[in-house]
Parts: sequence; structure tokens; C-alpha cells
Amino acid sequence: MDERAKTMEYVSNYISPLGKMLLAADDKGLTGAWFEGQKYFARGLGSEYEERKLPLFKDVKCWLGLYFSGQEPKFQIPIHLIGTSFQQEVWELLCEIPYGETTTYGKIAKKLEGQSAGKRVSAQAVGGAVGHNPISILIPCHRVIGSNGNMIGYAGGIEKKIKLLKLEKINILS
Repeated sequence: MDERAKTMEYVSNYISPLGKMLLAADDKGLTGAWFEGQKYFARGLGSEYEERKLPLFKDVKCWLGLYFSGQEPKFQIPIHLIGTSFQQEVWELLCEIPYGETTTYGKIAKKLEGQSAGKRVSAQAVGGAVGHNPISILIPCHRVIGSNGNMIGYAGGIEKKIKLLKLEKINILS
């Protein structure tokens, strides 16, 4: 049974400098943050949800406000990740990428291989999990780039990825 079928979810909108975002949460934490129109928009949002003002949404909006003003938010948001065990492993590694830094799909794959007693993990499999990250920006999938520095694989669009990286003062290849 899908974990989302068991609980009510709540939504709120946030207007970012890069466009409108939909935020979703349940009683455990933030479950989604999508740019309107992005690939996989609201994917996984349960069938039962309602718009509601929650203290969590206030905190998320504060976090995003700091982020979009060019600051690194120094507080954590409770997150409730729902996905396969592989996706969750990848998303947890994304959270370890420091603000203002990038990594590659291949490096994440190697790290996963090291954690799983040498089980082979492809950069493409990592890319699939990264692309399905339901919580844009807070789980920084925009910090993952191609092995040669290419800007690839952002569900919100490459233009947004480039703007997010520039916001963090990351030097990127144009």
C-alpha cells in the first residue's frame, strides 16, 4: 500500500523569483516542493490534500526566502521522503552536497557502490533518482552536474538549474 494513501497531505503555494512553486506536507514533514510546470510536477502527491496554512509552510517559505536572497539557510526543515529505497539513498546523498558546491552523477554512483559492498550502480540510475527528487532546492539536486561540467538533468529546466547555481556563486561552464 502506498504510504501516502494513509495520511492527509496539505499544500501551499510559494512565489519564487524563478516562478510559482507548490509545497506539500503531511504530519511528518515536507513531502514536495515543485516548480509549476516542471517535469514530474506534483508526482506522488496523494489524492487527498487541502490547502492549509501550516507552521511548516511558514518555515519552508522563510528558508526559501533566505535562499533566494543569496544566503545559505542555517536551519533544517523536517522532510518526509517517499520513494523507493534506492531513491531515498540518492536523495539523502544529495543533502550532503554543501551549499555552493557541485558533484557529479558518477561520484554519487561510486559513493553508493562503496556503501553497498561493491554492488554496481550506474550514473544513469542515479540520474533517474535525482530527476524524481520531489523536493526541489531543499534537496539540492540542482548541484549535480555531468562529469565534464555539463548542465544536464534538472526537472525544473536547465535555465532554472543555472540560475540556482549562480545564486550559490558556483562557477559553471556556459
